[in-house]
Amino acid sequence: MPLLQSIVHRLDPTLDGERLTLTAAPHSEQAAPSDDPVMASLVGTLNDTYNTKPKGWGRFAEEGEQAGPLAMWLRDYMAGEKSFVELSVDLAERLAKQLQEQLSVSGYLVISHQRQGDTETLLIALVHQREGIGINAEHHAVPAAQLNASQLTLAARINLTQWQSDAPNAQYVTFLKDRGGKKLAEGLVALLGMEEGIDSPAETRTLLKAFSDYVEKEDFDDEVSREKTDTLVDYANEQLRRGEPMTLDELSGLVNEQQPKAFYEHIRNSDYGLSPEIPPDKRTLSQFRRFTGRSGGVSISFDSHLLGSSIEYDAAQDRLIIKQVPKQLREQLTKKD
Repeated sequence: MPLLQSIVHRLDPTLDGERLTLTAAPHSEQAAPSDDPVMASLVGTLNDTYNTKPKGWGRFAEEGEQAGPLAMWLRDYMAGEKSFVELSVDLAERLAKQLQEQLSVSGYLVISHQRQGDTETLLIALVHQREGIGINAEHHAVPAAQLNASQLTLAARINLTQWQSDAPNAQYVTFLKDRGGKKLAEGLVALLGMEEGIDSPAETRTLLKAFSDYVEKEDFDDEVSREKTDTLVDYANEQLRRGEPMTLDELSGLVNEQQPKAFYEHIRNSDYGLSPEIPPDKRTLSQFRRFTGRSGGVSISFDSHLLGSSIEYDAAQDRLIIKQVPKQLREQLTKKD
């Protein structure tokens, strides 16, 4: 992911812990060179860490109390009317002011403008420092401070390309939304001036339900069902790694290459209420696999997350207990009686 611009500022709480102070990058009239390999490695690691974390999704608020100056600053920057350094300092100052009202933190604020393919993004990440051990020129062990780039508590990323496209209902802003960092997340949302949109876990659960219904409706055999499940999960995990949402149109083509629109049409015709783009939720995906088996004229297939709720397995007596019989099967059994 080539760096276009990057800079690092520092945030420190005052001795009384009442407010945060900003120490801007020295000689901050110029950002770090875009070809700096060490900075590129740091930003790459931060992106990799960020992609694995639970996130909130949304877009800039256009009016009301939620709206902030960031969208205007970004327009000026992208138009060449504001330098990257000026943008970064404005961001750092606003973040320090916002967070001092909720929680005192300290660390290095890394801000980077990067490009991957045709997509440009802006990453904002607060990185903490930890003490480590290094070896000096005399081969002696010495204290060595290290950045803990593998553990983020405050970060956000803006898809500048998607934001500039002005697509309706696009969710181009993401931010870390860990359970233990609620106050930090609230401060970051205020900094970004955004309104939350898609509920990633709920949307992912609905998508998986739609997929299960589709597999059941098409009556695929066990092997094909497993293959399609693996395709969906692999695609979702790849989008997670890239930090991008799943698109229903693209997923539909992957799930059924012979009929690339079939899954998409199933979702639309069944009115699941899904958005065209869905941010994948890692926790929800990790629970999703299908159990399948066929023996003696009996064929069973169900999603793994149902085990322990509507489906139970009694290992002692080797029994599978189905608490909620599918409607179609129930109707067939009723007619038989």
